[in-house]
Amino acid sequence: MQSEDAPSVPTDWTRSISYQSRATARPTAADLRELVSKAEARNQTLGVTGMLLYDKGRFFQTLEGPPRAIETLWTSIRSDPRHTDIEVLSEHVIPSRLFGGWNLLGYHGDEVPEATLRQAKAEHELTGEIPQFIDLVLNGDDIGINRKIAALIESGWKGDLILTHLIEPTARALGDAWLSDDCSELDLAIGLSMLQLAGHAIVHDPTPAKLRTSQYRILLATAPGEPHMLGTSLLADLFTDAGWNVDMAFPDSNQALANQLAAQQPDAVDIGLSDALSRKNSLALLRRTIERSRFAAPDHLTVVSVGGRLFSEAAATAENVGADYARKTVAGASIRIAELIRLKRQEHRQT
Repeated sequence: MQSEDAPSVPTDWTRSISYQSRATARPTAADLRELVSKAEARNQTLGVTGMLLYDKGRFFQTLEGPPRAIETLWTSIRSDPRHTDIEVLSEHVIPSRLFGGWNLLGYHGDEVPEATLRQAKAEHELTGEIPQFIDLVLNGDDIGINRKIAALIESGWKGDLILTHLIEPTARALGDAWLSDDCSELDLAIGLSMLQLAGHAIVHDPTPAKLRTSQYRILLATAPGEPHMLGTSLLADLFTDAGWNVDMAFPDSNQALANQLAAQQPDAVDIGLSDALSRKNSLALLRRTIERSRFAAPDHLTVVSVGGRLFSEAAATAENVGADYARKTVAGASIRIAELIRLKRQEHRQT
């Protein structure tokens, strides 16, 4: 889509548009399932992701993807006879996809609890807090940051959502500001440190008892020589809350990391790149780091996880660097890595 007043942007950027409209006729559950199914196939072909809500005769949709693809979709959406009174709520360029895991996430108000609908809408609305949060961080306003976090928690925001849709995107925006010379390297370092402190102050939802574990040990490490440790620090809180035995490492070389792995032989190791900077030239180095790490204790089964901005924006995958898992966010990592440990042990017993 391209609205009449929308500025032109480079074709490699990601455009996001949100709109609401009124259904011309009340769709049945089957109608909505067919709508979502066809939209998913279309969006996958165009490289578009997003979400679609229907509740009490009104549609709300967010689409994100390449500008030309969005423009093509918008032409089709505006002429679709199934809805009218189309109102564009927002249209802008975004640093990373909010719904990167879905070709289309659909919710029907008559089929899901109202609380689920409110949460889905709220997850999208939280991105509107990012610009103000960036200003607070760049201005060094730690009191304002803490007040903002406290206000969000008081109004019912969950810790994982704040991390995923506010803390981490703000870190990426700081990296962009530094790359465009809108802030200094010192501003970036201080800003990430403030985000790290804000992350520690967030109260996380307790991990369900059936998913908690004290039997697993994980080594949380930054990539050798990596100066930014925001993601690794946030992970430490999450894994500790989930009952894991947590060790941390900030190695200056592959050998230093290998030595710690050989000595501790954890069940999993997470190696983090920067959450603020893309560091595309670090993939080859990270691949060598993982190869060296696997040789550190060849007879010990260790799940290798990687994270950082490259992986959160789906510009790289676990397979690219020889890892078992590439996390897009810190939230939920403990559950997924625990599943991988269990699967790897089960496969080993069967061989």
